[in-house]
Order: sequence, then C-alpha cells, then structure tokens
Amino acid sequence: MPRTHFPSPLGRALPALCAGLLASGLACAQAGKDIVVGFANAKSGWLEAYDTPARRAALIRIDEINAAGGLLGRKLKVVETDTKSDRAQSAKAGLEALDQGAELLVVSCDYDFGAPAALEAQKKGKVSFFLCAEDIKAGVQGVGKYAFSSSVLGAVQGATMAEWAYHKRNMRQAYVLLDTTIEYNKGLCTGFDWMAPQLKGVTIVGRDNFKNGDASIAAQISRIKALPREPDAIMLCSYIPGAASAVRQLRAAGIQSLILNGAAVDGSYWLDSVPGLSNFAVPVQGSVYGDDPNPQVEAFNKTFATRYGARPSNTFAYPGYVLIEVWAKAVQRAQSLDADKVTAELEKMRGEPTLVGPRTFSKDIHHQNQARLLISEVRAGKPGIVDEWTISNPVPLPVLLKR
Repeated sequence: MPRTHFPSPLGRALPALCAGLLASGLACAQAGKDIVVGFANAKSGWLEAYDTPARRAALIRIDEINAAGGLLGRKLKVVETDTKSDRAQSAKAGLEALDQGAELLVVSCDYDFGAPAALEAQKKGKVSFFLCAEDIKAGVQGVGKYAFSSSVLGAVQGATMAEWAYHKRNMRQAYVLLDTTIEYNKGLCTGFDWMAPQLKGVTIVGRDNFKNGDASIAAQISRIKALPREPDAIMLCSYIPGAASAVRQLRAAGIQSLILNGAAVDGSYWLDSVPGLSNFAVPVQGSVYGDDPNPQVEAFNKTFATRYGARPSNTFAYPGYVLIEVWAKAVQRAQSLDADKVTAELEKMRGEPTLVGPRTFSKDIHHQNQARLLISEVRAGKPGIVDEWTISNPVPLPVLLKR
C-alpha cells in the first residue's frame, strides 16, 4: 500500500481511513489498489475503425485522471482484450477483462457486437459503457440497468437530419434507404420517420432496404429514378463500407439529391471512393477537421494527435473521452465503485457538462435522446462544419423502441 495515500504517522491514520472506506462501500483491503478499467474492443475487423478512436480518447481521459491524483485516491489501471469484430469473441473478451478485476467494462461501439461483453458485465454486477453505441438497446432495454452509452442515439441523429434538411435545405420530398444489417441503422431511420410527418409539407415518397454487403443496389436505384421527380433528399441509414458503395452508385446513376446519413459515416477516410462528392451531410458530436466552434474540442484533437501521431479519424473519439468523464464523476460522487451506487449517480445527471456538451441520463434512458449536433457537409470531396442543430423535442421512449 503506497505511503502517499495516508498522512503520517501511518499507524494512526489507517483505522480512520478504513472506517471511511467501509462507510463508502469499499473494503479496507482495497485501499491503494488500482481500479481496473477493462476494454473489450475490436482491434481487428471492420469495427476497429470505430472502436480505436474512441478507445484512444478514453485512454487520454484515464491518463488525465491519474495525473490529477486518480479516483478515490487510487490509480486507474487499464486492461485490454480484442473482440476481433466478432460477437462470440466479444463475450469471451468481456469475461477476460472482468476476470482481471475490471470495475468498469468498456465495450465496442456497436450494440450488436458490444452487447455480448456488456451482458457479461451485467451478470457480474459491473457497470459497462459502450464506446459509442447509438441504439437504445445498448442500455437498460437490451443489456440491463448497469449499461450506458454517452453517445447520441441514432434515432436522434435521424430526427436531427430531417428537421435540419427541412428548415435549411427546403426538403419536402424524401426517400428512405435502409441498410438492415445492424440495429443502429434501423434507429437512424426510425428517428427520421418520426420527425418527417411533423414537418409541414414533407412527404416520404418511397422507401427501400438493402444489406451492407450487397454488391449492387441497382434495383433500388431504378425505383428512385422511376419517381415523377428526383427526391429532395435521400435518407441513407447505413455505415461503411456499404454506405460508401451506396453513395457511389447513387451518384454514378446521376442522382444528385441531398444525401443524409448518421455519424457512422463521419470522416474523410472513405471519400476517395466517391471522387468529388458534394451535397452529403451527417450529424456529428464534435469536429475532427479543425473547425469545431468549441475550442476545447480542438485542444483535445491536438492532444490526440500528439499522443497517437494523427488527429482522430472520426467523431466517435469524443464519446470515448466523455464516457470516462461521466463515469469518473459518478464514482467520485458515490464515493464507491458499487454498480448500484454509481448507476444512481449517473441517472441523476441532468445537463452534465462534458467535452462535447451537456449529457443527461435517466432511469429509462441511458443514452442521449436530445443533444446539440454539428452538421458536417461534404462539398467537392471535403467535409466541414456548416451548421449546428438541436431537435425541437426529445425522441420519446416508445419511438426509440420501435423497429
């Protein structure tokens, strides 16, 4: 037990310290032991592109906490396991981290692939945070009361793009194109479908489905081109690589509609596959391009670049940082690592300040169902922030649960 945790003389201070620890739910034997934060994330496979920026951001916040003296007088220790973008391996990776003493388990960005690990944490009575999952199931409804995400729900993103496109781009006719592969995509389109009928004069003129791995969406494109006129906007609910393929095919077919999507396609890393892309917009929590209106975000981007040799590749870095922010605050306020006590403190948070804006949790919603989002638009192949938007009303829980 390091002497620096106790005033001198140690023998007289120890009983008082132990009494305080016992009162806060910590055993005296734990005093001075590191608090283990486990990461069960993808270090290979398609999900790695989403998990890595978020995990790296979380590690930055952990180092900041340790540099400031730790949490509850103890250092945070990181253990990492690889899910390999595989559902079965996710559960194994989660168990491996928990077996190494993880008090917090940080799981993959996507609900479908992070849930197996989060469910293992739930079984063991430990808090889990998804790195950046944006489906309501990545919480109370799909995992349990100890599961959270600091990110903005896909349904909120979809609703945001509908309302923004209506007011700022005169969208009146929209076409919905849903990639049914993962739950995030469905939530994105659900939010768009919820908001669109509330906007006077907006009509959804058609809808179609596809799978992320489909080599061609020629049939769907033919149905769009058969419409009396080209829709003002196409709500494309998908992720990379399928989203990039769909955008490329839409533009190759001569369709110039405004294409809307969610944060899953933020980043410039895929834009070379659609040379000169324009009229394409997505919502983001923070900008990786150096044009975020919040100077703290750009300061973080520079810290990230100094540590890792490059700026964050997409917006998913930010919820990784924020999840450690809010979890550490909850632990400090609870003066305990007990999952029930930490969860209770998280559920009290209303407009909690974070790097990318206020965060709120409730007993029923362990995500963000209303938040200010920046609008990033690609023009001539270059993305940049053009606006910001907060939806007029939170997305109701029954809508979030709709599929």
